[in-house]
Amino acid sequence: MTELKGALIGCGFFAVNQMHAWNDVRGASIVAICDRDPERLKVVGDQFGIARRYGDAEALFADGGFDFVDIATTVQSHRTLVEMAARNKVPAICQKPFAKTLSDAKAMVEACRNAGIPLMVHENFRWQTPIQAVRNALEADAIGTPFWGRFSFRSAYDVFSGQPYLAEGERFIIEDLGIHTLDIARYILGDVRSLTARTKRVNPRIKGEDVATILLDHENGATSVVDVSYATKLSREPFPETLIELDGSEGTIRLTQGYGLQVTNAKGTTTTDVSPRLLSWASRPWHNIQESVYAIQQHWVDQLARGAEHSTSGADNLKTFALVEAAYDSAARGQTIDVGAMLR
Repeated sequence: MTELKGALIGCGFFAVNQMHAWNDVRGASIVAICDRDPERLKVVGDQFGIARRYGDAEALFADGGFDFVDIATTVQSHRTLVEMAARNKVPAICQKPFAKTLSDAKAMVEACRNAGIPLMVHENFRWQTPIQAVRNALEADAIGTPFWGRFSFRSAYDVFSGQPYLAEGERFIIEDLGIHTLDIARYILGDVRSLTARTKRVNPRIKGEDVATILLDHENGATSVVDVSYATKLSREPFPETLIELDGSEGTIRLTQGYGLQVTNAKGTTTTDVSPRLLSWASRPWHNIQESVYAIQQHWVDQLARGAEHSTSGADNLKTFALVEAAYDSAARGQTIDVGAMLR
């Protein structure tokens, strides 16, 4: 396979993980980077040995010489940069949150569709080793037909020290973390017909909500609960683990803290260690997320080589984005929201 050349736009907090992962990915490498902050550009460029450095994305695209672009900026610039990639016919990965609004997200997907280029959202949580293990157990018919689920991420981890901007937005946990958990719920139990949400702000030093509880009615008849919190103090900090409970017609699955996968059915109960690998550049407790960054970027390259659609394509991610918007709408109005209507 011919090695693909990529460009990275955005050299902030999380982009360093993406750069490390690109070094490990088979079939691709980053040849150019772009950031409006000269210091961040220098730090990342020097750390990863990237000579081509740009302070302006238009100049980056004008020079070209790359096969895809990885957009790792904050959400305010996503639509501009994705549409810039579309105009230049360059396949694009876009960091989450995908867009500021659902209408923006739809426009970005349409721009790339019209340009005939792939667009993937960097929605990496579904690529975590333990989440994949849950999906594999379901596909192996370990518990029959699932009818109920719970997808939980409750923590008191200080995410604001590394990403202080998270404390400034009117929206917080659903947009930043719940989007991942909602995507996992879709990935495991299928698309959602309607939802009901409640939110709360516990931490007085932030502007947005830091607790959310969301009830999902899936199209296949299953019901699930997505509950996320950054205000939950526990005796053993679970960050950054997503815990899962599934009840099926023939048994149950429990993904427990510490990466244990417990499956109970007519054969009895089996418990498997589904811990993520600790990659050479990773560090605990982030290694679960860091490994999934590598996994989704390898998926991007492999699917490009095959000419196949990506698991978290822009079109697919519209369904996850709609859940985020519906959750905020439901919490504000105190009503159940028809998710399908938002996508029409």
